[in-house]
Amino acid sequence: MQIKAFICLLGILLLVILLFGRLLLHLVHRPEEDEEVPVPTPEPHIPVVELFANVWIAEADQEGLLIFREGQSEHYAWGENSEPDGAESGDSVGLSLREQVADIEITDGLVTSVSLRTDKINGKILSADDTGIEVEGYGKIPLAADYRGYRLYDSLEMCTAEDLCFGYSFTDLCLENGEICALLMVKEEAMEYIRVLVKSSDYGGTFHDKPLITCDTDFTITYGPHDSQKQEKHPAGEEVEFGYDSIYFEADRVRISPDVLTGKVVFKNCGRSQGTPAYRGQMELLKTGDGIVAVNEVLLEEYLYSVVPSEMPAKYPFEALKAQAVCARTYAYGHMLHAGYPRYGAHVDDSTSYQVYNNILEQESTTTAVKETYGQLLLTEAGDLAGTYYYSTSCGVGSDATVWKTQAAPTLTYLRARPLSRTALAEAVAAMGEAGSPEEGVTDPGETGAPGESLGESLREEEAFRAFISTVREDDFEAGEGWYRWTYQVEELDRERMLETLQKRYAANDRLILTWKDGEYVSQTIESLDPVTELYIEKRGSGGVADELIIEMGDRKIKVISEHNIRYVLNDGKSKIRRQDGSSINSPNLLPSGFFVIDTGKENGNVIGYSLSGGGFGHGVGMSQNGARAMAESGYSVRDILLYFYENCRIENIYG
Repeated sequence: MQIKAFICLLGILLLVILLFGRLLLHLVHRPEEDEEVPVPTPEPHIPVVELFANVWIAEADQEGLLIFREGQSEHYAWGENSEPDGAESGDSVGLSLREQVADIEITDGLVTSVSLRTDKINGKILSADDTGIEVEGYGKIPLAADYRGYRLYDSLEMCTAEDLCFGYSFTDLCLENGEICALLMVKEEAMEYIRVLVKSSDYGGTFHDKPLITCDTDFTITYGPHDSQKQEKHPAGEEVEFGYDSIYFEADRVRISPDVLTGKVVFKNCGRSQGTPAYRGQMELLKTGDGIVAVNEVLLEEYLYSVVPSEMPAKYPFEALKAQAVCARTYAYGHMLHAGYPRYGAHVDDSTSYQVYNNILEQESTTTAVKETYGQLLLTEAGDLAGTYYYSTSCGVGSDATVWKTQAAPTLTYLRARPLSRTALAEAVAAMGEAGSPEEGVTDPGETGAPGESLGESLREEEAFRAFISTVREDDFEAGEGWYRWTYQVEELDRERMLETLQKRYAANDRLILTWKDGEYVSQTIESLDPVTELYIEKRGSGGVADELIIEMGDRKIKVISEHNIRYVLNDGKSKIRRQDGSSINSPNLLPSGFFVIDTGKENGNVIGYSLSGGGFGHGVGMSQNGARAMAESGYSVRDILLYFYENCRIENIYG
């Protein structure tokens, strides 16, 4: 107890000593009445600074700036003492800054610096790639790493070099330190010329070895650097070779132009089915690191003179040829807006990758069809170019764009699985108003089943489609066509070939060839194929087209997605297609369509062979060309045909 009392007393004593010490310190340092008490120094403010490079100033006034960057409009007030660089003395802020490209410094949310990009050029855009843009009269100018593009007409939007219109001068280019820092797409006007990459003989490749060229009239060769070009005159028929080391390639681009508008450039060593091809317009030869590229710049209408007979037989009825001309023009114009070969300055090539061009001689009937539809394009309800897809022959019904499994496919609502029968078309034409679209409340002709259920939707069911494809409906426009119905008999399933095809299709798109694993389908490489125990269509798309194929191998399963992949996988490369007219056709790679049913033959529980009963030729989306022919023969017009295949669209003339 004595020890505890002693410890408590010692603690109290320490507290007293501490309190006395603090009191003594305060008395010693007590400030005089006039002495200032020090105030703690606040932490310094660190400003937040942002630099926006190559933004578009939409509006400017004494209050601040309205800018457009990365697709969004933003407003910033002026900071103190902020003086825009590049503004002319005496000008109001709005006049000197609005509708300009600039680097803008923002400090704590306020504009503190503006550097305008006022050095601009304009010229015909010849080509573009990731490194730069070639401009007529300026050569190739490099693209800045942080360049920005702005579409200024219609609604303000961002754009890139991929959106440039090649062969036209619709875009101003802003320069800084010798580089393009901004693209200003100022206008969109009706374009008359298309630029076509001409492939080598028999469409074998992109590059030519030693183009041998002449003209059927006197012609001019233009060559040399942009700032010192030369022109050389040649008489009609004189042949000129343009090898890789030719004197004409002082610069990378050479132009061969007939001296009269009706002259043609003759490509002597470029093989086509018509023989030696001759091209309207002018020919450009571009020397690249891989070879020489030939680009034909020609009027769009004259380009179609050589496209339509290559895409549809010239003997077809006139209204069908006109429908094909509108489809071909719309397709081509879409690529004039978004070029397929920007690095060469070409919108399309002349092969089946786009539209076959100049492989067959021009024909009077197809040329007249082009002339009578001069400038006509097919537009959607929203005013956009329609996707004018077409194919050869239907089985009595089409499908929709979802067969391609693209992100855009569900938005193409004007492409529907419509019945191609006389009754259906007559009802649709009767329902069309003066504007050319069905009146409100009119349902899809060919309704079956529940109210509002179209024929195309009802055929998603296996039994309904089997009943449909197993009969010939005399009311269908194409009931008499050879491809309307067909069969395909595989006597012996070739697992080795099927495995090879599955691996190729997986390499092309690994999302569409899936393997069953741990209770779900996953994307993984396929190393082997066991004996097949079941082979069936698990899912059908609109119109009954095969959409998902299942290959079962006991506990293993593979799912093949999309009609295109299914047509590859089920083709054994040996069996022939037997058409309804009795003719047999070789089919080395692809089945004629995805509209078919499967029946299998088995032995000891394994599939040893299979037979397909199907119809139609092609993907089934858009206009059936043989359907259009039959419609035209029945007296229907180009308008009737197009507005049936492309629902709720309209025809407009691009040239006003």
